[in-house]
Amino acid sequence: MQAHTIWDYSVEVDRAATADWYKQSEGWSCTCGHCQNFLTLVRQKQLPPAIMEFLSDLGVLPEKPTYVCQLYSTDQGDLYQFNYRIAGRMLNDPHPHDSIRFDWGSGCCGQDDYPYGAPDFPEPHFDLMFSVQLPWVLNESPQ
Repeated sequence: MQAHTIWDYSVEVDRAATADWYKQSEGWSCTCGHCQNFLTLVRQKQLPPAIMEFLSDLGVLPEKPTYVCQLYSTDQGDLYQFNYRIAGRMLNDPHPHDSIRFDWGSGCCGQDDYPYGAPDFPEPHFDLMFSVQLPWVLNESPQ
């Protein structure tokens, strides 16, 4: 494992184990309109560039989140929470129960016991959690 700083979290990351898991993963399988909208945005590379670059550096395939949830709608789009699991461990938690704000939304590192879309993920691990407002791009309305 290699030492990394993610925002102001000190972590150790096993990039090879992370990349291997994402390569074999089938990805998020929810077929609801909100999840399909999110996955379409990812495939069209419409997530904030900072997130796409960050995930790529860690060996994560952005089109394979381990959790996606549309929280609520606004006039500017939908607020989504989405997570990606990382093989490794958090060495500190400077923001327990709080996210760090950025111009693109917010993010944090944390431990989520529920496996969501990663029931067979290698141990130890932690989750990168993002909250970002995204546009609706599908022709059909959410169901």
